[in-house]
Amino acid sequence: MKVKLAFLAVLVAFLVLSMDSSLPAVDTREIDLVLKKTVLDPQDLAIIDAFLAEAVQELVRERNFTEIAKRRAVIVSRKSEQGQYADQFSKSAQQHIQAGFTQAEALRPEKRQKNAIVNLLILINGLEDLRLLDMAVARLNDENAVVRYWAVNCLTSPAIVQQLNAQVTSSPVQAATIAARLKPLIGTSSAETLSLIAEFASSMNLPQAEALLLDVADVRIKRYADWTVKHELSDIALLKMLEARITAAGSSLSKPDVAQRFAQLYSYAIQRYLKGPVVLNDTQKGHLASVLVEVQEKCVSRLMGSPQTTLRRALERENMAAISDEHDALLGSGTTQGQLPARLAFDYGTDPAGAKRTAPIPLPDAPPK
Repeated sequence: MKVKLAFLAVLVAFLVLSMDSSLPAVDTREIDLVLKKTVLDPQDLAIIDAFLAEAVQELVRERNFTEIAKRRAVIVSRKSEQGQYADQFSKSAQQHIQAGFTQAEALRPEKRQKNAIVNLLILINGLEDLRLLDMAVARLNDENAVVRYWAVNCLTSPAIVQQLNAQVTSSPVQAATIAARLKPLIGTSSAETLSLIAEFASSMNLPQAEALLLDVADVRIKRYADWTVKHELSDIALLKMLEARITAAGSSLSKPDVAQRFAQLYSYAIQRYLKGPVVLNDTQKGHLASVLVEVQEKCVSRLMGSPQTTLRRALERENMAAISDEHDALLGSGTTQGQLPARLAFDYGTDPAGAKRTAPIPLPDAPPK
Protein backbone atom coordinates (compact mmCIF):
# COMPACT_ATOMS: atom_id res chain seq x y z
CA MET A 1 0.00 0.00 0.00
CA LYS A 2 2.86 2.42 0.81
CA VAL A 3 4.41 1.72 -2.58
CA LYS A 4 1.15 2.42 -4.36
CA LEU A 5 0.57 5.62 -2.42
CA ALA A 6 4.08 6.84 -3.15
CA PHE A 7 3.68 6.24 -6.86
CA LEU A 8 0.26 7.88 -6.94
CA ALA A 9 1.84 10.93 -5.34
CA VAL A 10 4.26 11.07 -8.26
CA LEU A 11 1.36 10.81 -10.67
CA VAL A 12 -0.46 13.65 -8.96
CA ALA A 13 2.66 15.79 -9.13
CA PHE A 14 2.98 15.03 -12.82
CA LEU A 15 -0.62 15.99 -13.52
CA VAL A 16 -0.67 19.32 -11.73
CA LEU A 17 -0.24 22.19 -14.17
CA SER A 18 -0.68 25.93 -13.83
CA MET A 19 -3.92 26.88 -12.19
CA ASP A 20 -5.38 28.83 -15.10
CA SER A 21 -9.03 29.73 -14.94
CA SER A 22 -11.03 26.71 -15.98
CA LEU A 23 -13.17 26.40 -19.08
CA PRO A 24 -16.97 26.52 -18.91
CA ALA A 25 -18.38 23.14 -17.90
CA VAL A 26 -20.25 21.03 -20.42
CA ASP A 27 -24.04 21.33 -20.16
CA THR A 28 -25.42 18.04 -18.80
CA ARG A 29 -29.13 18.86 -18.75
CA GLU A 30 -30.01 17.08 -22.01
CA ILE A 31 -27.86 14.01 -21.38
CA ASP A 32 -29.36 13.65 -17.91
CA LEU A 33 -32.86 13.59 -19.41
CA VAL A 34 -31.77 10.90 -21.88
CA LEU A 35 -30.34 8.86 -19.01
CA LYS A 36 -33.83 8.57 -17.51
CA LYS A 37 -35.39 7.09 -20.66
CA THR A 38 -35.95 3.41 -21.28
CA VAL A 39 -36.38 3.71 -25.06
CA LEU A 40 -34.27 6.11 -27.11
CA ASP A 41 -34.97 7.80 -30.43
CA PRO A 42 -32.40 9.12 -32.95
CA GLN A 43 -32.42 12.54 -31.32
CA ASP A 44 -31.49 10.98 -27.98
CA LEU A 45 -28.58 9.12 -29.58
CA ALA A 46 -27.40 12.39 -31.11
CA ILE A 47 -27.48 14.03 -27.68
CA ILE A 48 -25.22 11.28 -26.30
CA ASP A 49 -22.78 11.78 -29.14
CA ALA A 50 -22.77 15.56 -28.78
CA PHE A 51 -22.24 15.30 -25.02
CA LEU A 52 -19.16 13.11 -25.43
CA ALA A 53 -17.76 15.21 -28.25
CA GLU A 54 -17.92 18.36 -26.13
CA ALA A 55 -16.94 16.76 -22.81
CA VAL A 56 -13.84 15.03 -24.17
CA GLN A 57 -12.71 18.13 -26.04
CA GLU A 58 -13.04 20.21 -22.86
CA LEU A 59 -11.14 17.57 -20.89
CA VAL A 60 -8.21 17.81 -23.29
CA ARG A 61 -8.17 21.61 -23.21
CA GLU A 62 -8.55 21.97 -19.44
CA ARG A 63 -5.40 22.87 -17.44
CA ASN A 64 -6.71 23.12 -13.90
CA PHE A 65 -6.05 19.83 -12.09
CA THR A 66 -9.15 20.03 -9.91
CA GLU A 67 -11.35 20.78 -12.92
CA ILE A 68 -9.78 17.94 -14.92
CA ALA A 69 -10.82 15.46 -12.23
CA LYS A 70 -14.32 16.93 -12.15
CA ARG A 71 -14.69 16.70 -15.94
CA ARG A 72 -13.62 13.07 -15.97
CA ALA A 73 -16.15 12.36 -13.24
CA VAL A 74 -18.90 14.06 -15.26
CA ILE A 75 -18.21 11.75 -18.20
CA VAL A 76 -17.83 8.54 -16.19
CA SER A 77 -20.97 9.22 -14.16
CA ARG A 78 -23.01 9.37 -17.39
CA LYS A 79 -22.40 5.69 -18.21
CA SER A 80 -25.44 3.46 -18.24
CA GLU A 81 -26.26 -0.23 -18.70
CA GLN A 82 -29.39 0.55 -20.74
CA GLY A 83 -28.83 -1.23 -24.06
CA GLN A 84 -29.34 1.55 -26.61
CA TYR A 85 -27.69 4.15 -24.41
CA ALA A 86 -24.68 1.95 -23.54
CA ASP A 87 -24.07 1.05 -27.17
CA GLN A 88 -24.18 4.65 -28.38
CA PHE A 89 -22.14 5.87 -25.42
CA SER A 90 -19.42 3.31 -26.17
CA LYS A 91 -19.32 4.09 -29.89
CA SER A 92 -19.20 7.83 -29.30
CA ALA A 93 -16.59 7.48 -26.54
CA GLN A 94 -14.39 5.49 -28.88
CA GLN A 95 -14.69 8.09 -31.63
CA HIS A 96 -14.23 11.20 -29.53
CA ILE A 97 -11.51 9.90 -27.20
CA GLN A 98 -9.51 8.91 -30.27
CA ALA A 99 -10.02 12.43 -31.58
CA GLY A 100 -8.97 13.68 -28.15
CA PHE A 101 -5.65 11.85 -28.43
CA THR A 102 -5.05 13.48 -31.80
CA GLN A 103 -5.83 16.87 -30.29
CA ALA A 104 -3.60 16.16 -27.27
CA GLU A 105 -0.63 15.22 -29.42
CA ALA A 106 -0.71 18.68 -31.00
CA LEU A 107 -0.50 20.47 -27.65
CA ARG A 108 2.63 22.28 -26.54
CA PRO A 109 4.67 22.32 -24.39
CA GLU A 110 5.31 18.60 -24.03
CA LYS A 111 4.31 18.60 -20.36
CA ARG A 112 0.82 19.76 -21.30
CA GLN A 113 0.66 17.17 -24.09
CA LYS A 114 1.56 14.31 -21.75
CA ASN A 115 -0.86 15.61 -19.13
CA ALA A 116 -3.73 15.48 -21.63
CA ILE A 117 -2.78 11.99 -22.83
CA VAL A 118 -2.60 10.70 -19.26
CA ASN A 119 -6.00 12.17 -18.47
CA LEU A 120 -7.54 10.48 -21.49
CA LEU A 121 -6.08 7.17 -20.32
CA ILE A 122 -7.46 7.75 -16.83
CA LEU A 123 -10.83 8.39 -18.48
CA ILE A 124 -10.60 5.10 -20.40
CA ASN A 125 -9.70 3.37 -17.15
CA GLY A 126 -12.78 4.82 -15.49
CA LEU A 127 -15.13 3.89 -18.33
CA GLU A 128 -14.16 0.17 -18.09
CA ASP A 129 -15.19 -0.57 -21.68
CA LEU A 130 -13.52 -3.37 -23.66
CA ARG A 131 -14.11 -1.47 -26.90
CA LEU A 132 -11.85 1.35 -25.74
CA LEU A 133 -8.82 -0.80 -24.93
CA ASP A 134 -7.13 -0.54 -28.32
CA MET A 135 -6.42 3.10 -27.54
CA ALA A 136 -4.62 2.06 -24.36
CA VAL A 137 -2.71 -0.67 -26.18
CA ALA A 138 -1.42 1.98 -28.59
CA ARG A 139 0.21 3.80 -25.64
CA LEU A 140 2.07 0.84 -24.11
CA ASN A 141 5.39 1.81 -25.69
CA ASP A 142 5.17 5.52 -24.95
CA GLU A 143 8.50 6.99 -23.83
CA ASN A 144 6.85 8.50 -20.76
CA ALA A 145 6.66 6.16 -17.73
CA VAL A 146 3.42 7.67 -16.39
CA VAL A 147 1.69 7.24 -19.77
CA ARG A 148 2.85 3.60 -19.89
CA TYR A 149 1.64 3.02 -16.34
CA TRP A 150 -1.86 4.28 -17.08
CA ALA A 151 -1.99 2.37 -20.37
CA VAL A 152 -1.23 -0.83 -18.46
CA ASN A 153 -3.73 0.17 -15.77
CA CYS A 154 -6.47 0.47 -18.40
CA LEU A 155 -5.79 -3.07 -19.60
CA THR A 156 -5.43 -4.76 -16.23
CA SER A 157 -8.06 -3.20 -13.97
CA PRO A 158 -10.26 -5.65 -12.02
CA ALA A 159 -13.38 -4.61 -13.99
CA ILE A 160 -11.65 -5.26 -17.33
CA VAL A 161 -10.25 -8.59 -16.12
CA GLN A 162 -13.73 -9.64 -15.05
CA GLN A 163 -15.12 -8.83 -18.50
CA LEU A 164 -12.26 -10.57 -20.28
CA ASN A 165 -12.70 -13.67 -18.14
CA ALA A 166 -16.42 -13.69 -18.92
CA GLN A 167 -15.71 -13.98 -22.65
CA VAL A 168 -12.45 -15.93 -22.60
CA THR A 169 -14.07 -19.32 -23.20
CA SER A 170 -15.96 -18.23 -26.31
CA SER A 171 -13.63 -15.48 -27.52
CA PRO A 172 -10.14 -15.42 -25.99
CA VAL A 173 -8.56 -13.29 -28.72
CA GLN A 174 -8.70 -9.93 -26.95
CA ALA A 175 -7.34 -11.30 -23.67
CA ALA A 176 -4.57 -13.19 -25.46
CA THR A 177 -3.66 -10.08 -27.44
CA ILE A 178 -3.39 -8.00 -24.26
CA ALA A 179 -1.20 -10.66 -22.63
CA ALA A 180 1.05 -10.72 -25.69
CA ARG A 181 1.41 -6.94 -25.68
CA LEU A 182 2.20 -6.83 -21.96
CA LYS A 183 4.92 -9.48 -22.10
CA PRO A 184 7.63 -7.34 -23.81
CA LEU A 185 7.13 -4.57 -21.24
CA ILE A 186 8.02 -6.69 -18.23
CA GLY A 187 11.80 -6.45 -18.46
CA THR A 188 11.84 -2.65 -18.38
CA SER A 189 8.77 -1.81 -16.29
CA SER A 190 8.76 -0.16 -12.88
CA ALA A 191 7.78 -2.07 -9.75
CA GLU A 192 4.37 -0.37 -9.83
CA THR A 193 3.67 -1.43 -13.42
CA LEU A 194 4.96 -4.96 -12.72
CA SER A 195 2.45 -5.17 -9.87
CA LEU A 196 -0.39 -4.37 -12.29
CA ILE A 197 0.80 -7.02 -14.75
CA ALA A 198 1.17 -9.58 -11.98
CA GLU A 199 -2.39 -8.91 -10.78
CA PHE A 200 -3.63 -9.35 -14.34
CA ALA A 201 -1.70 -12.59 -14.73
CA SER A 202 -2.94 -13.93 -11.43
CA SER A 203 -6.59 -13.08 -12.11
CA MET A 204 -6.98 -14.11 -15.76
CA ASN A 205 -8.24 -17.58 -16.69
CA LEU A 206 -5.93 -17.83 -19.68
CA PRO A 207 -2.61 -19.72 -19.97
CA GLN A 208 -0.92 -16.90 -21.91
CA ALA A 209 -1.81 -14.47 -19.13
CA GLU A 210 -0.88 -16.83 -16.30
CA ALA A 211 2.59 -17.25 -17.78
CA LEU A 212 3.25 -13.54 -17.28
CA LEU A 213 3.37 -14.18 -13.53
CA LEU A 214 6.56 -16.20 -13.91
CA ASP A 215 8.04 -13.52 -16.16
CA VAL A 216 7.36 -10.86 -13.52
CA ALA A 217 8.93 -13.07 -10.84
CA ASP A 218 12.00 -13.62 -13.04
CA VAL A 219 12.47 -9.87 -13.46
CA ARG A 220 12.17 -9.23 -9.73
CA ILE A 221 14.66 -12.04 -9.06
CA LYS A 222 17.10 -10.53 -11.55
CA ARG A 223 16.80 -7.09 -9.96
CA TYR A 224 17.56 -8.54 -6.54
CA ALA A 225 20.58 -10.34 -8.01
CA ASP A 226 22.08 -7.16 -9.47
CA TRP A 227 21.05 -4.95 -6.53
CA THR A 228 18.81 -2.70 -8.64
CA VAL A 229 15.53 -3.80 -7.05
CA LYS A 230 13.20 -1.09 -5.77
CA HIS A 231 10.02 -1.15 -3.67
CA GLU A 232 10.71 -4.49 -2.00
CA LEU A 233 7.37 -4.22 -0.21
CA SER A 234 5.59 -4.98 -3.50
CA ASP A 235 7.02 -8.50 -3.39
CA ILE A 236 4.62 -9.45 -0.60
CA ALA A 237 1.76 -9.38 -3.11
CA LEU A 238 3.82 -11.13 -5.79
CA LEU A 239 4.89 -13.92 -3.44
CA LYS A 240 1.27 -14.37 -2.32
CA MET A 241 0.21 -14.70 -5.97
CA LEU A 242 2.89 -17.33 -6.57
CA GLU A 243 1.88 -19.21 -3.43
CA ALA A 244 -1.75 -19.18 -4.57
CA ARG A 245 -0.71 -20.72 -7.90
CA ILE A 246 1.21 -23.49 -6.10
CA THR A 247 -1.90 -24.56 -4.23
CA ALA A 248 -4.51 -23.74 -6.91
CA ALA A 249 -6.31 -26.48 -8.78
CA GLY A 250 -6.48 -26.20 -12.55
CA SER A 251 -3.58 -23.79 -13.03
CA SER A 252 -1.83 -24.03 -16.39
CA LEU A 253 1.52 -23.35 -14.74
CA SER A 254 3.93 -26.07 -13.65
CA LYS A 255 3.79 -26.16 -9.85
CA PRO A 256 7.54 -26.94 -9.50
CA ASP A 257 8.32 -23.95 -11.74
CA VAL A 258 6.14 -21.67 -9.64
CA ALA A 259 7.54 -23.07 -6.39
CA GLN A 260 11.10 -22.50 -7.60
CA ARG A 261 10.35 -18.81 -8.35
CA PHE A 262 8.62 -18.42 -5.01
CA ALA A 263 11.56 -19.90 -3.12
CA GLN A 264 14.27 -18.03 -5.05
CA LEU A 265 12.52 -14.66 -4.78
CA TYR A 266 11.85 -15.17 -1.07
CA SER A 267 15.44 -16.31 -0.56
CA TYR A 268 16.77 -13.17 -2.23
CA ALA A 269 14.62 -11.01 0.03
CA ILE A 270 16.09 -12.79 3.07
CA GLN A 271 19.64 -12.66 1.70
CA ARG A 272 19.28 -8.97 0.86
CA TYR A 273 18.29 -8.29 4.45
CA LEU A 274 21.29 -10.28 5.71
CA LYS A 275 23.81 -8.73 3.29
CA GLY A 276 22.49 -5.20 3.15
CA PRO A 277 22.82 -3.56 6.59
CA VAL A 278 25.46 -1.16 5.31
CA VAL A 279 23.95 -0.29 1.92
CA LEU A 280 20.24 -0.30 2.77
CA ASN A 281 18.44 2.57 4.47
CA ASP A 282 16.02 2.13 7.37
CA THR A 283 12.98 2.21 5.09
CA GLN A 284 14.34 -0.57 2.89
CA LYS A 285 15.23 -2.65 5.94
CA GLY A 286 11.74 -2.16 7.32
CA HIS A 287 10.14 -3.14 4.04
CA LEU A 288 12.28 -6.25 3.76
CA ALA A 289 11.46 -7.21 7.34
CA SER A 290 7.77 -6.93 6.46
CA VAL A 291 8.31 -9.18 3.42
CA LEU A 292 10.12 -11.79 5.53
CA VAL A 293 7.49 -11.91 8.27
CA GLU A 294 4.31 -11.57 6.19
CA VAL A 295 5.34 -14.20 3.65
CA GLN A 296 6.50 -16.70 6.25
CA GLU A 297 3.44 -16.32 8.45
CA LYS A 298 0.88 -16.29 5.62
CA CYS A 299 2.37 -18.13 2.63
CA VAL A 300 4.95 -20.47 4.12
CA SER A 301 2.59 -21.48 6.91
CA ARG A 302 0.00 -22.57 4.34
CA LEU A 303 2.57 -24.36 2.18
CA MET A 304 4.08 -26.20 5.15
CA GLY A 305 0.74 -26.93 6.79
CA SER A 306 1.70 -25.45 10.16
CA PRO A 307 2.26 -22.00 11.70
CA GLN A 308 5.68 -20.46 10.97
CA THR A 309 6.89 -17.59 13.16
CA THR A 310 10.66 -18.11 13.42
CA LEU A 311 11.64 -15.08 11.35
CA ARG A 312 9.47 -12.70 13.35
CA ARG A 313 11.18 -13.77 16.58
CA ALA A 314 14.64 -13.58 14.99
CA LEU A 315 13.96 -10.10 13.61
CA GLU A 316 12.67 -8.89 16.95
CA ARG A 317 15.94 -10.04 18.51
CA GLU A 318 17.96 -8.70 15.54
CA ASN A 319 19.56 -12.14 15.42
CA MET A 320 21.15 -12.41 11.97
CA ALA A 321 22.47 -15.91 12.65
CA ALA A 322 18.95 -17.15 13.45
CA ILE A 323 17.59 -15.56 10.26
CA SER A 324 20.30 -17.28 8.23
CA ASP A 325 19.65 -20.62 9.92
CA GLU A 326 15.93 -20.36 9.22
CA HIS A 327 16.65 -19.52 5.57
CA ASP A 328 18.80 -22.65 5.20
CA ALA A 329 16.39 -24.91 7.06
CA LEU A 330 13.39 -23.75 5.10
CA LEU A 331 14.83 -23.20 1.62
CA GLY A 332 17.99 -25.32 1.60
CA SER A 333 21.74 -24.98 1.94
CA GLY A 334 24.71 -26.18 -0.07
CA THR A 335 24.60 -29.56 1.66
CA THR A 336 21.00 -30.06 2.77
CA GLN A 337 17.64 -29.95 1.02
CA GLY A 338 15.27 -27.41 2.58
CA GLN A 339 11.93 -28.25 4.12
CA LEU A 340 9.99 -26.38 1.42
CA PRO A 341 11.67 -28.04 -1.61
CA ALA A 342 11.21 -31.43 0.04
CA ARG A 343 7.51 -30.81 0.68
CA LEU A 344 6.75 -29.31 -2.74
CA ALA A 345 9.09 -31.52 -4.80
CA PHE A 346 11.07 -28.87 -6.64
CA ASP A 347 14.73 -27.95 -7.01
CA TYR A 348 16.74 -24.89 -7.99
CA GLY A 349 17.97 -26.13 -11.36
CA THR A 350 21.58 -27.01 -12.00
CA ASP A 351 24.86 -25.24 -11.27
CA PRO A 352 27.50 -24.47 -13.93
CA ALA A 353 28.98 -27.95 -13.43
CA GLY A 354 25.63 -29.56 -14.18
CA ALA A 355 24.94 -30.68 -10.61
CA LYS A 356 21.46 -30.22 -9.16
CA ARG A 357 21.23 -27.28 -6.78
CA THR A 358 19.97 -28.03 -3.28
CA ALA A 359 19.89 -24.35 -2.30
CA PRO A 360 18.75 -21.05 -3.79
CA ILE A 361 21.29 -19.18 -5.89
CA PRO A 362 23.43 -17.05 -3.55
CA LEU A 363 22.89 -13.32 -3.70
CA PRO A 364 26.07 -11.54 -4.81
CA ASP A 365 27.58 -9.06 -2.40
CA ALA A 366 26.24 -5.53 -2.58
CA PRO A 367 28.23 -3.29 -4.89
CA PRO A 368 30.31 -0.66 -3.12
CA LYS A 369 28.64 2.72 -2.71
